[in-house]
Amino acid sequence: MEQVKVQIAVANAQELLQRMTDKCFKKCIGKPGSTLDNSEQKCIAMCMDRYMDAWNTVSRAYNSRLQRERARI
Repeated sequence: MEQVKVQIAVANAQELLQRMTDKCFKKCIGKPGSTLDNSEQKCIAMCMDRYMDAWNTVSRAYNSRLQRERARI
């Protein structure tokens, strides 16, 4: 059972990373090339930070709600 939990956690992390990469790439990279200029690097960094902050906020709220629901049962 523990191995299944680990596999699910890894799959969730991979999905989070993939979604974040897709969204930030679309937002920040106008013309793909062999390198990123300074503005693209800053945009990517800020986009990833905002994405992670939002994900953490939603995750905390979800976990808090689950705990309240479990306490009611």
